[in-house]
Amino acid sequence: MPSDAVLYQAAALCLTYPGEDFRARLPLLREAAPQLRAFADHAAVTPARELAAHYGQLFGAENRQTLCLTWWGHGGVRGNGTSLARFADVYRAAGLTFTGEEVPDFLPAVLEYTARTGDTALLTEHRDALRRLRSHLTGLGTPYASVLDAVCAALPAAGTGERP
Repeated sequence: MPSDAVLYQAAALCLTYPGEDFRARLPLLREAAPQLRAFADHAAVTPARELAAHYGQLFGAENRQTLCLTWWGHGGVRGNGTSLARFADVYRAAGLTFTGEEVPDFLPAVLEYTARTGDTALLTEHRDALRRLRSHLTGLGTPYASVLDAVCAALPAAGTGERP
């Protein structure tokens, strides 16, 4: 798996709910994706309940910091059905079936798709949404902002295929 694929997969793990097996993955995550060490180190020393509560406070359904990309791309309004269908169509065309509990534009799902296929199109198409989310998380001072920093830094520059 190329290093960007490892980063995208590791970022997907960082941005999912920190369940029971999350802590066990931290040492591997820290070594495989050095760009995520600050987050992994924070998560390792934060009590499990506190980390889970912080995640819920940040990304819970009643909060404005969603990990659904179309929300950020549509100015705080949930994306239309066409946008969500586009995500599902891309997954299907790659031979993947979206069976997650989340909707197709859920950032960890998009990151996992990108890691598995090497196709950064969904991420680059939603670059502005990623930047808005990153900016918002940075403003809140949450360690999750460093995960978005790493994802944004790994994206090819707009229209060039090179990193920014």
